[in-house]
Amino acid sequence: MTTLRMRACVRCGVGSCLLAAALTAVACSGEAVQSTPAPSGRGGGGLNAAVPVTTASVVQKTTPITVEGIGTVIAASTVSVHAQITGELTSVNFKEGEDVTQGQVIVTLDRRPLEAALQQAQATLARDVAQAANAKAQAARYQDLLQRGIATREQVDTMTTQAAALEATVGADRAVVENAKVQLDYATITAPISGRTGLLQVHPGNLVRANDTNPIVTINKITPVYVSFAIPEARLPELKRYMAQGQLPIVAQAPDDQGKPSIGRVNFIDNAVDVTTGTIKVKGTFPNEDRRLWPGQFVNVQVTLTSDPNAIVVPSVAVQNGQQGQYVFVVKPDQTVELRTVTVARANSEETVIRSGLKAGETVVTDGQIRLTPGSRVSVKNATGEKVAP
Repeated sequence: MTTLRMRACVRCGVGSCLLAAALTAVACSGEAVQSTPAPSGRGGGGLNAAVPVTTASVVQKTTPITVEGIGTVIAASTVSVHAQITGELTSVNFKEGEDVTQGQVIVTLDRRPLEAALQQAQATLARDVAQAANAKAQAARYQDLLQRGIATREQVDTMTTQAAALEATVGADRAVVENAKVQLDYATITAPISGRTGLLQVHPGNLVRANDTNPIVTINKITPVYVSFAIPEARLPELKRYMAQGQLPIVAQAPDDQGKPSIGRVNFIDNAVDVTTGTIKVKGTFPNEDRRLWPGQFVNVQVTLTSDPNAIVVPSVAVQNGQQGQYVFVVKPDQTVELRTVTVARANSEETVIRSGLKAGETVVTDGQIRLTPGSRVSVKNATGEKVAP
């Protein structure tokens, strides 16, 4: 037991001597112990590291007040061409997708049976006309014989009735002839409207039937065209108010079309709101002389109601959504940012009009907001990623 205690005392004495020697060496050297600062949790830099961002200026300018939507192009007129008689299709006088004019012959059917029926009807008419003329003459002759006392009244009445009956037969024959002519005209099918033809459904040699389910071809009138779209019912009073002041221009363009948009005029508002969607149908007319719009096509539609000459505008990417509403980060002169709550008047994919919260000339962050907090220091970059000197 005595030996163990002595060993423990020796160990404690050695440790105390080593600690005292270390403290004495530091004190004699006169150097202070420096601690390495903990790295910042923002981007691996120091506590005051600037966050790289892109910015844009708040501008005041004239902006249009618009109503936007997605519309469908509708042909001004659509006609499905059907045969009105049964017969063999003998010729097609147009190419699929070709423009035709009203009255142009586009399809013909076999005329021979119809021509034969017409000739037969005309022959029957000629025969009955001759018989009616003879009966009329006989009735006149018997009337003369009655006056001479040779014929009886009964004979006169009989001949008069026969003449009248044959005259009626002649009238029926004339109707048959006219019907045969109409049927023959149906063998030649003309374009009922001017427009563009679609896919040919029946080819020469096939038998077509009167009023068949499938049309021979469909013709669409595409100059002009209509564009139908829906707007929220909340915008209806505003739209009606500006329509009462004059025609409203409407712009339509396909989503992937990079060319110049088509311009038309609003000419129709539906007479009821769709209660299931809370929207109302609006229709515009487009001359479509360049045929940029095609029936059935979906297009982006924008109706310009009026313009705001003093709108405060920022890029739409600058406006963020938070729990307290919409906000932007404003860059202050000392290159720190301030979180500013804003009220949005209207917005589109490119620009947002601010009703309150900003003024012209201020600078807002357009990219890099996710790394910012109020008071963060920023380093502004331009479009190429190079730093802009403060």
